[in-house]
Amino acid sequence: MAQKQLNIRIPEHELKILARYARKTKRTKTDIIREFIRSLKTQNNSSLQQTSNVERSITCGGATKT
Repeated sequence: MAQKQLNIRIPEHELKILARYARKTKRTKTDIIREFIRSLKTQNNSSLQQTSNVERSITCGGATKT
């Protein structure tokens, strides 16, 4: 898979928080951000499932089908 580069602008104090966390965990800032992005994918899937269940409940008149 081809990798892309992302440049972001964040306040200095947030960069310091990230740098401090990277030093403490002995990981790169990139690794920490990648892990966070992967967690969003997992959280998003859970949120989508919950939303789907609510929509199904509304469509079925309150009875949730699984």
